[in-house]
Amino acid sequence: MSEKKESRVLLRGFASLTPERRKEVAASGGKAVKPENRTYSRDRDLAVSSGIKGGFAVPPEKRSFSRYPELAKSSGAKGGAAAKLNKEKSDATVD
Repeated sequence: MSEKKESRVLLRGFASLTPERRKEVAASGGKAVKPENRTYSRDRDLAVSSGIKGGFAVPPEKRSFSRYPELAKSSGAKGGAAAKLNKEKSDATVD
């Protein structure tokens, strides 16, 4: 007696959507809340403390900058260049 059982996998959530619908939903991420209503945009201190807590959640030896010093160096250079550019722009508008 050979009895073949059909196994059915029930797809739930994102998996049940068509690829087109998945793309549509993913593209709208973050648009549900207006920027001015986002908690971190209203409370800078909360955003800073959350970022610090998140940073401490990862052990130092697993942090990307600890493992890849060149990444830290290039990120710092990019941040410095951006800060300089922003300062130059703000100085130009004051004149």
